[in-house]
Amino acid sequence: MRIGTVGTSSITEKFIGASTQTNAATVTSVYSRSQEKAEAFAQKHNISITFTDLETMAMSSDIDAVYLASPNSLHFEQAKLFIKQKKHIICEKPSFSNVAEWDEIMVLAKEYGVYVFEAFRNLHAPNSKILKSTLNNAGAIRSSLFHYQKYSSRYDALLAGQEPNIFSPAFSGGALVDLGVYPISLAVYLYGPPTSIHFHPVLLKNGIDGSGTIVLTYDTHICTILYSKITDSYLANEIQGENGTITLDHVAPISSISWQDRKGNPTTELAEPQHSNDMVYEINEFVRIITEQDHEAYTYWQTVSRDVLSITEQARKQANIVFACEH
Repeated sequence: MRIGTVGTSSITEKFIGASTQTNAATVTSVYSRSQEKAEAFAQKHNISITFTDLETMAMSSDIDAVYLASPNSLHFEQAKLFIKQKKHIICEKPSFSNVAEWDEIMVLAKEYGVYVFEAFRNLHAPNSKILKSTLNNAGAIRSSLFHYQKYSSRYDALLAGQEPNIFSPAFSGGALVDLGVYPISLAVYLYGPPTSIHFHPVLLKNGIDGSGTIVLTYDTHICTILYSKITDSYLANEIQGENGTITLDHVAPISSISWQDRKGNPTTELAEPQHSNDMVYEINEFVRIITEQDHEAYTYWQTVSRDVLSITEQARKQANIVFACEH
């Protein structure tokens, strides 16, 4: 599959690197508003085709799909543009600003016969599947703690009086939708949607969240989500069941899964070595679903993405965090 990329950030570079490690897809073109930047980025990654106009790119016969890694608020209009030219969409998380945008995109994609995926790299990796298959060992799950807390260099720019896109309500930013979606998506992947949520954010001077805690309530257990772009954490992640505890080193990527039963047996390591660039797995899966027209798998991933987006939107409403596109 031939893929064009929109965005020239480090995550795009990681996606391009992953594409070179799989036979499923090839990045054939890149887009930037600046011709100079587009050419420099393309040359760095040995890509021959550049675009500075999205409409021209969308009409190109040199791409089958597009990877959107532009600022969050731009995903919606860009996705519509490419869908109408019958290009599949791989959208970097968060997919869109709210559920209404997601639903409109899904209707449009169905009309034009294309697929839309959200790039939750953590969920497509083998260790996430191992983790899900291990849950039964724990017995009745009573408590989970998932987190992603990492100080962002762009927070320094915010403190200096600037407003980076990732911390800007104008670009649908904030730590919740940038990092919080990783532990939230893992919870949805393992347990499905919660029955209720309670959100406690730390708001910054511009009204956007820098960190926060979300309590997801399920029928038989509580899942606590911690996230931050203004502090670091060195905690493990845990799933506590009546038969024992599963401990994870991280939610994205998961490199270690340890099982400790309540009988005092030695801890067992369950994780397997994974590719150093875990975006390989999502590319392979997306191309497989399209090629095989695996509607069951596609519907499942649509549901996961919509559930995650619903959680973040409900959380923002509780804290009166409103994006510019929602005014």
